Formats: sequence, structure tokens, C-alpha cells
Amino acid sequence: MVTSPLQNRVMPTGEIVSTPSRGLLMGNRGCIHHPERTLGTSRWRSKLWISCVLSWRDVRRDVMPPGRWTALFFLDEVTALAAGHRPCGYCRRAEYRTFGECWRVSQGLAERPRATEMDKELHAERVDRRTRRQVTRPWPVGALPDGAMVRHNGTVALVTGGRLLNWSFEGYSEGAAVSADTVVELLTPPKIVGVLAAGYRPMVHPSAMGQ
Repeated sequence: MVTSPLQNRVMPTGEIVSTPSRGLLMGNRGCIHHPERTLGTSRWRSKLWISCVLSWRDVRRDVMPPGRWTALFFLDEVTALAAGHRPCGYCRRAEYRTFGECWRVSQGLAERPRATEMDKELHAERVDRRTRRQVTRPWPVGALPDGAMVRHNGTVALVTGGRLLNWSFEGYSEGAAVSADTVVELLTPPKIVGVLAAGYRPMVHPSAMGQ
């Protein structure tokens, strides 16, 4: 019997769709599914949006246990960051600490912020409270660090090395050449853009390296 993929693959736009492609990272936003393993409409209630490793100490878990959590999957970390998911402080402790330190530097803080502080600020930047849609912003592409995700001429793309690479669930492909003053639609929350600019180096799907 052939079953359809669950609706748990996350796009850089924050949309959660059904596709066979799994990706390199897992994560969650709390429990956002019904008992019959379909998603409900309340996908933004929790402020704790994280990205996690696919495998942790060989523990096998149900991806949609009733009333507990909903496993989500991302192509790579830049996809997760664009959707507003920060590194998990448990299974990705080193990345979480580096992320927090880059946040501190980018915001000019005296101390590294707590997870709840970052989550609160990120939630205000990633979701419109009225429409529950991703908040995007116009931005000159030349002012964006590597790792930011944008939409240009209707195509979602990764900013890297002064180029745009087209995003898909399978990986990246060569995109359009753009000038530094080209205004694009920024998908990645500005606070995370600051973290990237301060030196955080997220995981990127290997397909980006060959472009």
C-alpha cells in the first residue's frame, strides 16, 4: 500500500507542505497536528521554533505523536532560518551557542540572550499576527550576507557569493545574475540576517557548492 507523504516539509516561506523530499534537518513548533496526522490551522501558536538534527543518539521517534510535537523537515539550515527556526539548544548545542553569541554581537548586547528572548523577538518578525502569514521586507541584495533567503521575480533563492541560487526541495540550481542594488523580497527575519552578518555559518545543502 502506497501512502502519501505527511504534510511536514517546510519551505523558506514558512509554508508546510507534503513532498517526498526529506532534507538535512528536522525541527518543530510544538504540536500542530490532529490525531489523524493532518495539520491544523494553528501553526504559529508557539513562539519556540527550532531546528534539530535528524538523528539523536539512535533514538527512533514517531514524527507525529498525539498531543506532543510535530516533526518538521528542512532542506538545510538556511531554509530553516528563513522560515524563522533557530538552532535547538539541546541537540545542536554548539550551533545554538554560536547563534546566540552572533545575536549578541549583532544587537550590541552585553550578554548572550536567553532562548525565550530570541524566540519572542523572532516571532514578532516572522509572522503577521493578523494574517498569520510570513512577514517579508524589500531589501537591496548587495546589503545581505551569505545565507539569507529571498524571493526575486517570483523565485525563492539563496544569497551566496554575490549570486542568487534557486531553491527547491531537492537542492539549489544556478539562478539569475543580479546587481548589488537590485531590491529583492527578504524572507529571512532581520534579526537572523544580523546573526549571519555577525559571522554565523549555517549548514547549506551540498548542491549549492557545485553552482
